[in-house]
Amino acid sequence: GDVGTERRRYVMMEYHKGQSRMPRLLALLRAVGDAISKRKLVRLLNENHEGFIAEAQDVLRAGLKTSPWVSVDDTGARHAGKNGFCTQIGNEWFTWFRTRSSKSRLNFLDLLRAGFTDYVLNDAAYAYMREHGLPASSIALLAGCAQTRFADQAAWMAHLDQLGFTALAVTPNPVQVATEGALWGSVRAHEFLCNAVILSDDAGQFNIGRHALCWVHAERLVHKLDTFNDLHRAAQTQVRGLIWDFYAELRAYQLKPGKRRASSLRARFDRIFLRRTGFVTLDRLLARLYTNKAELLMVLERPEIPLHTNGSENDIRSHVTRRKISAGTRSDVGRDCRDAFLSLAKTCDKLGIAIWDYLGSRFKVAGHAIIEPLDHYVRARLRPA
Repeated sequence: GDVGTERRRYVMMEYHKGQSRMPRLLALLRAVGDAISKRKLVRLLNENHEGFIAEAQDVLRAGLKTSPWVSVDDTGARHAGKNGFCTQIGNEWFTWFRTRSSKSRLNFLDLLRAGFTDYVLNDAAYAYMREHGLPASSIALLAGCAQTRFADQAAWMAHLDQLGFTALAVTPNPVQVATEGALWGSVRAHEFLCNAVILSDDAGQFNIGRHALCWVHAERLVHKLDTFNDLHRAAQTQVRGLIWDFYAELRAYQLKPGKRRASSLRARFDRIFLRRTGFVTLDRLLARLYTNKAELLMVLERPEIPLHTNGSENDIRSHVTRRKISAGTRSDVGRDCRDAFLSLAKTCDKLGIAIWDYLGSRFKVAGHAIIEPLDHYVRARLRPA
């Protein structure tokens, strides 16, 4: 017969929050006298959840529109028998996951549109194109057209083809750079990430807009260097100590920021990363890290951002657990439901809302608590005082 709302809530709770495997959940239900079939259980988990998927999308939009910063990460994912990637976007008050076949910058920019499909040519788009080496003549060609907004990918690619971009065989690829710029223009046109910082682990696809880097990942590069003699080991130990002492100073700065202190910390950064230790590999690494000075010291301009991406690492662990116990998804709707429910469960945890109460409210279980759409809580938490 029909599955009641209480049992529906229990199944969703046990599968997504409890991270149960399908066979184990089926065995558990049958052990308590439920004659539910595997097909019925799959339908219960995957069908008629468009509202949850839309709510997860709304959470992302609220977070991107109101957050002063977001941290991002990705991990491997299996879908339809193929390897893919799951991208995480979030901060202290929300989390959002999305699985795609690629983790390119085009994919990340598409995710930042939060479900919108338009391509927009505006000041942000042109600035992106200039920054990434698109010739001034090509930018002028785009800017000279009256149309600045395109409904979808087909309309945008037709426009580029009409302008002759697709026939150009040069580096950088003008179609790719122009498309990335138009995607970034769409992100800004929808008022996402207008003054927000994107915090990442230095993966190239995340280097967009105002960007900050994780200090833990930066120090890990020094920690993982192979050493071959006492001189190398002593130099590595000394540099690691200097980095962690500097990290402690940055944490203290976050509590009491000031211009004089910021200037002192910038000078100290130079002394650490411009030094020569005699360990050639370490010296090259320090020089490379020095080129990331602005991103590693973004905290001096924005003391509210974290110094690490531990939040993203913790968030994405739930997806890794799901991948380990269930391998992957087969259908697109199964993938979308898994991503949406993991997003909503993590967001509930951060907002202090019991996922049991949340599911009871959405399924209208008798006597349920009233839980408003989660994006309302996200906006309230992140709205400036």
